[in-house]
Amino acid sequence: MGKFNKTGKRGMPALNTSSLPDLIFTLLFFFMIVTTMREVTLKVEFKVPTGTELEKLEKKSLVTFIYVGKPTADLRKKMGSESRIQLNDKFADVAEIQDYITQERTSMKEEDQPFMTVSLKIDKETKMGIVTDIKQALRQAYALKINYSAQPRQ
Repeated sequence: MGKFNKTGKRGMPALNTSSLPDLIFTLLFFFMIVTTMREVTLKVEFKVPTGTELEKLEKKSLVTFIYVGKPTADLRKKMGSESRIQLNDKFADVAEIQDYITQERTSMKEEDQPFMTVSLKIDKETKMGIVTDIKQALRQAYALKINYSAQPRQ
């Protein structure tokens, strides 16, 4: 039988890092897929009302948002403190809503256009006259699927 020689000191083998780039790119790809970026910079403040009969929107890519509320604190000096309409990143009047809806509809695929939903994110302190004007403009633009954003009542 042979004898084991323990005189030679063995070191720890080197760590195999050949699969490390694959792991890093997998994590990077995962975070790129999962992360969503805010598309619109909000220039109005709004506190959405509460509701009891709420449904979650299924396809958010088919939703167009209209924001209504008081301008943010830094814009309040220039714009005043009355409720304003925000379409994408700019303030707008009721007369501009029809063109905005038409533009949003043409940017969608043709088969998705009938399923377009307009979501109104309106401050609960906003007067109903503005909401009525917006709804009339949406009717003229044939945007008949309207969603009112709300929080669940607690």
